[in-house]
Amino acid sequence: MLKAKKPVSPGLNIIIVGCGKVGTTLIEQLVNEGHDITIIDRDAQKVQEIANHYDIMGLAGNGASHNIQIEAGIKEADLIIAVTSSDELNLLCCIVAKQVGDCAAIARVRTPDYSSEAGYLREKLGLAMIINPELEASKEAARILCLPTALEVNSFAHGQAELVKFKIPQDNILAGMTIAHLGGNIAPDILICAIERDGEVHIPSGSFQMESGDVISFVATRKFVRHFLKEIGFKTHQVRNTMIIGGGKAAYYLSRQLLQMGISVKIIEIDRNRCEELSILLPKAIIINGDGTDQELLKEEGIECVESFIALTGIDEENILLTLHARQVSQAKVITKINRITFKDVINHLDLGSVVYPRYITSEAIIAYVRAKKNSMDSNIETLYHMFDHRVEAIEFRIFEDSKVTNTPLMHLPLKKNLLVSFICRNGSILIPSGQDCIQVGDSVMIVTTHTGFKDILDILQ
Repeated sequence: MLKAKKPVSPGLNIIIVGCGKVGTTLIEQLVNEGHDITIIDRDAQKVQEIANHYDIMGLAGNGASHNIQIEAGIKEADLIIAVTSSDELNLLCCIVAKQVGDCAAIARVRTPDYSSEAGYLREKLGLAMIINPELEASKEAARILCLPTALEVNSFAHGQAELVKFKIPQDNILAGMTIAHLGGNIAPDILICAIERDGEVHIPSGSFQMESGDVISFVATRKFVRHFLKEIGFKTHQVRNTMIIGGGKAAYYLSRQLLQMGISVKIIEIDRNRCEELSILLPKAIIINGDGTDQELLKEEGIECVESFIALTGIDEENILLTLHARQVSQAKVITKINRITFKDVINHLDLGSVVYPRYITSEAIIAYVRAKKNSMDSNIETLYHMFDHRVEAIEFRIFEDSKVTNTPLMHLPLKKNLLVSFICRNGSILIPSGQDCIQVGDSVMIVTTHTGFKDILDILQ
């Protein structure tokens, strides 16, 4: 089942195999960024709907089939991304593509057996990237539990810098304070990058005055993150214990990390066989066989006094209700996993604490790779995060060559509006830049902006 192709775009020629949640998210974002997309999926009706909706080429069939890949144009493709529900099929799609075409290949691989061998598989099969949404989501949840007063904690510069989101509570010392006063008198080593107020996102100047209820994103070194939060009256110790509802792959990955951090873990899982598997895989965790939506069971297992509560069932609605219940009966730090993004406005108005979206984590890593593949030679995208419902991008560029942005004080660069140079990483040290600082070859530079689609450091200039 084929749909006529659009005229060739100046973007990359990309084949996406698998039109599930991650595949659809990728299609939407990559079409918006001007790439030429072809989709392959066994479900002919789904292919037809998506191809019509996005005006792209679609093909119904097995994405690992040599003939199907030829028909989809693998010989002209720049990249194949395999995100079906089967790890084996994803790897096979990439192997076939590498034999037939001269394209880069990305596979989604979720099974723990393969994930522990991701580096080996990537090297031996010649893949550009192996991505595991559940593992990445669990890393994000673990970072949040290290710093439970934060809503989000994202990592840059190989873990040396962190972008942290929190909400200003009532009567906090930040309420009524300007950004300039904060930087000059309290916290010179942090930079406020973005502020959301009443649904609107601001990239603040020094005169911006913060208020209670504002959602603040700031960047600092790992050391200064805790120091700053402590300074403004937040608790900064990591949680000591957690209750996880659902015993799937994400729960396994997260529990493994938390146990290594010294956090005690209790998992409630309804499937008896899975409980037996988990008790072997995670001998130090407490595994309870029962229905995690049973209020009596939750009470019996100590929900009222647990320090953190994480809903990781496969059903979004269940996760949301569990989180709301935990907020009602306990003081626990809560994290909610959401797979589908329908009813986003409703979700944003619920007090769900920290929300983790595995499909967005996956698509961001892939889009960062795609943008880096398309860019010029003077810089490269290292990391990309979307913030505040994709209204703000935080992008880390590695600077390879001299250009119009290097060796000129930031105050003299004609920077676009609604953009901040948030940090410069030089020789392993994080620098919160002033107007006098310059970007140099070899630096990593983080940009926070409401503009979207930056592919090169030169995009920051007017």
